[in-house]
Amino acid sequence: MSLKDLNIDSRWTLFLDRDGIINRLRVNDYVKNWDEFEFLPGVPESFPVLNRIFGRLIIVTNQQGIGKGIMEPGLVEEVHRRMLEAIRQKGGDIQGIYYCPALEKDRDPCRKPGTGMAHQARRDFPQIEFSRSVMAGDSAGDMEFGRRLGMVNVLITAEPHKKNLKEVPYDFQFCDLPAFTAELKKCYL
Repeated sequence: MSLKDLNIDSRWTLFLDRDGIINRLRVNDYVKNWDEFEFLPGVPESFPVLNRIFGRLIIVTNQQGIGKGIMEPGLVEEVHRRMLEAIRQKGGDIQGIYYCPALEKDRDPCRKPGTGMAHQARRDFPQIEFSRSVMAGDSAGDMEFGRRLGMVNVLITAEPHKKNLKEVPYDFQFCDLPAFTAELKKCYL
């Protein structure tokens, strides 16, 4: 199967993880404020193209630093507000951002691979069909989230072997979001 075979159009939704996909992942740390947020190269410029292909772009992100007391929800929301502003300045738009503050050990259904954030997004955007959705992420939890919902899974990492992702079910793999966007552009624009 190729990306072209999916026949993606405005009925489709792209779900995106945040850390490691949109911004630089802080190893063993969290983005606690805007000063620590760093877009990955070419990512802001990808959003206008993605908006032309998909009907909706939704971010779903685990933010357990809140549950650990390391970050405040207000600061996470400020990071998201400023991130959206920067993306809009480049001509892109994200329709929704959902985050889960729960700790991994809590097994909260909102925390990926739990599907709570996707169901919340569908309540807000009833036109979302999970069978017409793509999950783009960099972890086993992201791919399991997409699989549980019947989405197309796109693993975004240059080194799947280093992340122990050999056994993870995914449909496509790209080194970064701009590479995925470039392939979509070739197929659909």
